[in-house]
Amino acid sequence: MNLYLLRHGLAAERDQQKFPDDSLRPLVLKGEERIGLACAALETLELSFDWILSSPYLRASQTAEIVAAKLGLRKRLKLCDELACGGDPKALIRYVYQLRPGPENVLLVGHEPDLSQVISLLISGGPAVAIDMKKGGLAKLVIAAELRYARCATLAWLLTPKQMALLA
Repeated sequence: MNLYLLRHGLAAERDQQKFPDDSLRPLVLKGEERIGLACAALETLELSFDWILSSPYLRASQTAEIVAAKLGLRKRLKLCDELACGGDPKALIRYVYQLRPGPENVLLVGHEPDLSQVISLLISGGPAVAIDMKKGGLAKLVIAAELRYARCATLAWLLTPKQMALLA
C-alpha cells in the first residue's frame, strides 16, 4: 500500500472574532491556488487514489474537495474524524487498515503536527523523527507488508509546495 499525506493549503489566520471555532477556518485564495498547482503535480506524477480521507475541518475538507474534483475522484472522498486536529493516530491507522477492498493508494488530508507524527510512527515506530510538512506539502509512504501501529513504512519522498509547483 502507498499512503500519501497532504497537509491542507494556506488558511485564514486564527482569529477568535471571525472564527471562534478553529475547525471553521477556510482556505484563502492563495491556498486554493497552491492546491490547484499541487493537483497538477499529482497529475504529472500520474497519481490516483482508491480513497481520499480528509479531516472534517473546513480548510482540510476544502483541500480534499479540490483534489477530488481535479482528479475526478469525488466519489472516493470521505471525511474522517480521526484526521481532525489532535486525532488519535492509532484510530486513524485502524480506520485505514479496515478499508475494504484493501486499497493500493490512499490520500490522507490533514493537519500538523498530526501528519508528521503519523509519518514518524510509521517509519520509526515512535515520535523520534522530526518531519516538517509545509502547508500544501505532500509525503509518500510505502507500507512494506501490513499497515500497523508501529514501524511498517518507508518514506519514499516529501515534497514542499514549491517543489510541487515545479512539477505542475
